[in-house]
Amino acid sequence: MGTSRSTRTAATLFLSTALTLTACGQQATGTSATGSTAGPARGDVEPDSHDGAPHYRENNGFKASKEMSPGSEETARKEAARIEPVLKRLWKAKVWDVKRVRAALVERGYRNVGSEQKLGTLAVLTMDSRFETDHYVTPEGAQIAFLVRADACVTAFTQPTNYQVAVNGPYLETGCFEPKGGH
Repeated sequence: MGTSRSTRTAATLFLSTALTLTACGQQATGTSATGSTAGPARGDVEPDSHDGAPHYRENNGFKASKEMSPGSEETARKEAARIEPVLKRLWKAKVWDVKRVRAALVERGYRNVGSEQKLGTLAVLTMDSRFETDHYVTPEGAQIAFLVRADACVTAFTQPTNYQVAVNGPYLETGCFEPKGGH
């Protein structure tokens, strides 16, 4: 009894699909016939890429902050420890507007400079606007940056839902604040 053409075609498709599916998750080694590694093949992803996106680091290089020296990081953490209780107190009192946040930090001895960031100065700005459905909105709250040293910042925010204080190195184009877009 012979096998029909449609049965052979279906079997071939089934086997092809099964082989393709069993190959999922396997990673090519990138080794050429000469034994050298040539990097990821087109479509492969970088090992530490975000969500498996190809060229993630290349496309998001503008978000990389400068590395802090150990001494600068220690100094930044000390400043963060001074700023955190102020923001916590303000947040509990439901105070997160720029004017009053700035005043509370200036009262603690920080020098205010508006949006310009120079060594040893504080910047307190409105939160960044974001696109929602069909228009931009600027959420309530304040974002804060303090340039501690040339390679160290304290960044923070306070808003109705929460507050946060962190340390990071400055960004190439935007200083202490994380860039929202690149080129």
